[in-house]
Amino acid sequence: MRAIGMGQAQNTSLNPVARRRSQRVLMQVAVCIRGQDVQGNHVEEETETLAINAHGALVLMKARVTSGSKVVLQHKRTLEEQECHVAFLGPVRAGKAEIGLEFSSPRPAFWRVAFPPEDWTPRHPEARTVASHRGDKSQG
Repeated sequence: MRAIGMGQAQNTSLNPVARRRSQRVLMQVAVCIRGQDVQGNHVEEETETLAINAHGALVLMKARVTSGSKVVLQHKRTLEEQECHVAFLGPVRAGKAEIGLEFSSPRPAFWRVAFPPEDWTPRHPEARTVASHRGDKSQG
């Protein structure tokens, strides 16, 4: 038997920007999400991330899940799994909802990418250097 928390008021402020603790990278990574939908039925859905960070991911899901519910996220390339909870329920588009998943503990290595430092912005001098090199390559 599993306990279901009643009156979980901690989810009143789900603004993901205000709560973000690491840089977000817009990247599609194939994942599989397992858990329970709003009716308590088992769900297993293959999808892709919209964005990733050291603390989780933003994904699109057909299945409807509950804020705060636990799911298992599997990285399809590495087959590594990570327990997460649903931290954000976003808008629905084309029958899929934006779902913010937060790892139970930070796992920057889960995605196999190097995240920019927390103070990085697109206006950072290194960003301009990379962008200008890309422009040089496309013209050459």
